[in-house]
Amino acid sequence: MEIKNSDLISLFQKALEGKPDTTLQEIGIVTQVGDNICKVHGLIKAIYGEVVEFEGGNKGIILDLAQDFVSIFLLYNNIPVQESEVVKRTGHVFQAPVGMDLLGRVIDSLGQPLDNLGKLNVKEYKPIEVVAPGVIERSPIDRSLETGILAIDSLIPVGKGQRELIIGNRNTGKTSIVIDTILHQKGKNVYCIYVTIGQRQANLARMVKLLEENGSLEYTVIVSADASDPSIKQYLAPYVGCTIGEYFMDKGYDALVIYDDLTNHAIAYREMSLLLRRPPGREAYPGDVFYLHSRLLERAGKLLNGGSLTALPIVQVQGDDITAYIPTNLISITDGQIFLDTKLFNQGIRPAINVELSVSRVGGAAQTKAIKQVTRALRLELAQYHELLGFAQFGTELDEISQKRLARGAIAVELLKQPEHVTYSFVDSTLILFTFKEGFLDKVPLNQVNKFAAQFASYVQSVYTSIYNDILTKEEITQNTKKSLIDIANEFGKIFIPK
Repeated sequence: MEIKNSDLISLFQKALEGKPDTTLQEIGIVTQVGDNICKVHGLIKAIYGEVVEFEGGNKGIILDLAQDFVSIFLLYNNIPVQESEVVKRTGHVFQAPVGMDLLGRVIDSLGQPLDNLGKLNVKEYKPIEVVAPGVIERSPIDRSLETGILAIDSLIPVGKGQRELIIGNRNTGKTSIVIDTILHQKGKNVYCIYVTIGQRQANLARMVKLLEENGSLEYTVIVSADASDPSIKQYLAPYVGCTIGEYFMDKGYDALVIYDDLTNHAIAYREMSLLLRRPPGREAYPGDVFYLHSRLLERAGKLLNGGSLTALPIVQVQGDDITAYIPTNLISITDGQIFLDTKLFNQGIRPAINVELSVSRVGGAAQTKAIKQVTRALRLELAQYHELLGFAQFGTELDEISQKRLARGAIAVELLKQPEHVTYSFVDSTLILFTFKEGFLDKVPLNQVNKFAAQFASYVQSVYTSIYNDILTKEEITQNTKKSLIDIANEFGKIFIPK
């Protein structure tokens, strides 16, 4: 076979003129592996937070940039990574699935379903680390987020877009409060995101079953990073939950995100930082632990488009010490705190909310006028009660006025007791507190106070529907309504039969 010179020349020209078919990829080599973390050499242009892919199928996130190597946390602990394994950049940061199709699902922090309901039908993903909305984009908090818990809605109200910290010892009812809040959002067009960090799977299973039985799972997304998950998954979980909540907020909806709890989140981040050989600070936490939570909680708020993201972070303390490092950090970041007291819990006062140590810095602006009208003196009466109770325990003789205040305080404490998973609408709360304010509970036996108030609210709703609806629509008690309620309460007092 003869090959002409002209043919060879044309082939050389085509080879020189043609562009390469493949593009160059920056790769790295694993130099060290251990404790779910590896060091990789060669990724010179890598960025902080970038997702990388390993030759063996694992993935990781770059969380430390050194001069000669990068430190990567592995996302999957069941896929082995070996030394000298090739690592490729993806060019994008970690992203979380978002969308309406997530409602009713239980996922992990990597976006994988945990509920055996099949794959997620999600078309949109968003980065988990974004800049919080600026001042110009935000709107003042002026709408109430009902929790259905009488003590909170009356004394420590939460507004849509607020960040209210729930703080207390272990087993004081912190999770019960947030679960009741989720149950109470049924029919209120509020999407809920529950993030569980470092909790037991048995607790999660019970909660999912409870939400499903009450029809609340259909408007709730659960993001779980349980105690057996590696620290990187526990670190990512609240940011994934916040990103899902931001999707609803950006669309103009109201969303509620719950972080249960940020103590475990801080512990997971401390573990990661120590593995990265970062210098430890107070209680061995790294120096940027404040930024860890501030950049998360600052993303909550109310936007000009009407959408809002309310955050209810939970933090656990030991020995009722709210001056510990992580609790004080979170108290300074949030717009108030609900403190649950172990002593009150053991005394049978549940929810065990310590009103004196609890505060809501913006909730008063969002509280309905009807609730304000019946709770103006409630906090003061409770404070006077606790002060006089100390004198009474020493056997001090009290004057008649002090005895009346003591009796009124005891009624208020009894009235604010509420069974688990029983919630009240703001109209029911108004009617219940109205009976206390107007003195209708003063002659009722102490063990019948709750029953009298709850049945009075039910009586007004069923018999005097027009008055009930008037409070519902106007969100206040007018003078005519007040006169009618006094007559109804007197009438109800005659037919109420204590048992």
